[in-house]
Amino acid sequence: MKRTLVRYRNSKLRRLIRKHEKYAPVLFFIGGFIFDSLTLGRIDRLYDLIVLCLHMTALTIMLYIYNLVDDGKWKNSIIGRYDEYLPLAIQFFFGGLSSAYVIYFSRSVSLSKTVSFFVILVLLLFANEFLKKRISNKYLQFGVYFFINFTFFAFMVPVFIKEMNTNIFLISGAVSLVSTLILIVFIYLKSPSTRAEVGLGKLIGIVFSIYITINLFYLFRLIPPVPLALENGIVAHDIKLENNNYIVSYEADGSHIFWRRHRLKFIYKPEESVYVFSSIFAPTDIEKSILHRWKWYDPNTNDWKIVEDIGYDIVGGRDGGYRGYTFKNNVKKGTWRVEVITEEELVLGVINFEIVINPSLNPKNIVEKKF
Repeated sequence: MKRTLVRYRNSKLRRLIRKHEKYAPVLFFIGGFIFDSLTLGRIDRLYDLIVLCLHMTALTIMLYIYNLVDDGKWKNSIIGRYDEYLPLAIQFFFGGLSSAYVIYFSRSVSLSKTVSFFVILVLLLFANEFLKKRISNKYLQFGVYFFINFTFFAFMVPVFIKEMNTNIFLISGAVSLVSTLILIVFIYLKSPSTRAEVGLGKLIGIVFSIYITINLFYLFRLIPPVPLALENGIVAHDIKLENNNYIVSYEADGSHIFWRRHRLKFIYKPEESVYVFSSIFAPTDIEKSILHRWKWYDPNTNDWKIVEDIGYDIVGGRDGGYRGYTFKNNVKKGTWRVEVITEEELVLGVINFEIVINPSLNPKNIVEKKF
């Protein structure tokens, strides 16, 4: 009776999926994204680490199982009865991991150079919706897997080692490359259908091409310095420290400008200073040197001039981010930007503003916020 009930439910599920086959990939895609959006918070939180590790492990296992289906490996087994669901499962984990990376990277990306890598992640997230029909293409399958695997270790290795620098990034890439090649070779040796369908040299070449491309992105500082993330970046008129809280006074922008706190036009009085406040999230126990690179746009040369680099050290672990500020006085009028960067000059964020010098004007809508 129990077996009959299970078979009935299984056949009913099959009919339901086949009936709505057109929408099933979208639903699995949305399901993975919503799950991560509602549950993920901090990359160093135990829950987040467990979820990401389980996702990556499950994806690896599903790829192995799926690639041996055509060889009759799972015939007359419980896996064989559910093999048509394997592409959806792979798609769910592709979507779950890529959406997690989008969530984490969105906190680290600046709307400058590093936005290009973020756009690739977003495109991968949405392209996942269309992967079901092409998931059997092993070149695409393992190419996407390696990209996701590389990104996974780029997050995880710094969190566990408690350190973040160029060497750690290279170690992360090497671990992901080796683990992916081991999986590919293992499946290739176990699966005659895979050997008949793809060339091992071409497959490894694709993986190496992605590996080199990601490292070039890092070399040209096009990748955000994850797992660090800029929580707040504000140009302010005054900053005070009271009871271990920073009281930041700044001119607020309109309520419709939800992506930026401060007003772009900074009303400057010759006798005052211009402050830039930043709070940076870092995983627990990571220590890092941070720089505020002050730049002024020279209209005569149409180029940005570096005025000064001012640095301070951060220690990870605080939910609201490690707080710090720099300031300058006797500044020129015109367009300014302060890049929040690491010692490797990877960009965490860019704070833009324009200095307006007019003694008859007074700042409006000044607010004080505690950080």
